[in-house]
Amino acid sequence: MFEVLPQLPADPILGLSTAYKADPNPLKIDLGVGVYKDEQGHTPILSSVAKAQQILLAKEDSKTYITPQGVPGYIDGMLQLLLGKGSKVMLEDRVAAVQAPGGCGALRILAELIKRCDSELTVWVSDPTWANHIPLIGNAGLKIETYPYFNKADASINFDGMVETLAQVKSGDVVLLHGCCHNPTGADLTPEQWKTVLELAQKTGFIPFVDVAYQGFGDGLEQDAYGLRLLVENLPEVIIAASCSKNFGLYRERVGLAAMITANTQTRKAIQTQIQSIARGIYSMPPSYGGALVDIILSDESLRTEWQSEVEAMRTRMKTLRGLLVDKLTEKGAQRDFSFVKQQKGMFSYLCITPEQVQEMRNKHSVYFVDSSRVNIAGISKGNVDALATALVSVL
Repeated sequence: MFEVLPQLPADPILGLSTAYKADPNPLKIDLGVGVYKDEQGHTPILSSVAKAQQILLAKEDSKTYITPQGVPGYIDGMLQLLLGKGSKVMLEDRVAAVQAPGGCGALRILAELIKRCDSELTVWVSDPTWANHIPLIGNAGLKIETYPYFNKADASINFDGMVETLAQVKSGDVVLLHGCCHNPTGADLTPEQWKTVLELAQKTGFIPFVDVAYQGFGDGLEQDAYGLRLLVENLPEVIIAASCSKNFGLYRERVGLAAMITANTQTRKAIQTQIQSIARGIYSMPPSYGGALVDIILSDESLRTEWQSEVEAMRTRMKTLRGLLVDKLTEKGAQRDFSFVKQQKGMFSYLCITPEQVQEMRNKHSVYFVDSSRVNIAGISKGNVDALATALVSVL
């Protein structure tokens, strides 16, 4: 039976990790997979998470199943983090939510829910978007179209093109938006641009689907929720996928949240049953461990404060690394203006070079990142930035 299936090419991002590991060059640089790294190139366990692990170890007395909905305290804590304390939609009992196995799990669950609502609608995603958005949503059987988002030529958001396309979207279609720290470009909407997106949603009737994977890595935990909260407070329906992989450093624990803002409590109750039914039919119930850790951190004032400080430290370090790279490129005599890297936010940036130049950096200098020119800013360090800048200038 299995002989009918062909061998597929390696994943363009994960395949880079394999190539990087096989490279014998001791000075090789990995800017591919999106995980936070410290100055030594290590992805550490946050101190707040380590303390929460000890608390959980001491108090957990069973490994029995949890419900398909997930850890209740985790869901409540995450909704407050995303929507804000005292959120109107939470007080009005309009939010249905389940814990999901990572942001990917949340995206897939929500895609299945969308299909149950209307299998003929279109999901609009930014051009470019995170590569895995396409299979996660498309494999649920939904039609996908793109809207303009980023101009590589001048390294800026093509907001006029975005508005022109979204103004033509049909009522009931779904528009996927990056809540903050756009992956792969690092180019985020301004508050004024978010207001325009809200006006478009109100006028056309499209439903925003907001992916929040990097809250706290852009301008701060509260600031990064601005666009999401604006939409939630002013629209009857919003779809939300969130991840704890980055801001809690819980990559391998697979901790996500799928949430739906509904028009009223009656609809919320129906959607809650639907979303749990979808979860039950795919993986039955989520893993408890990561969600339990987040619950402990968010519900303990001391741990929450420590976690917030750790997130801020990661954010400011990545911002500093952006400036360091731009300064080094100028120092090395780069004939292009890379100041846009300083303006971009979060873990990623588009360097806006060609795939051929990317491959030259890989082949000649052992610098690894994807052909689109997306780099993981957290992979830069004071120890490798000089070599990185030298390699980049050499291919321009």
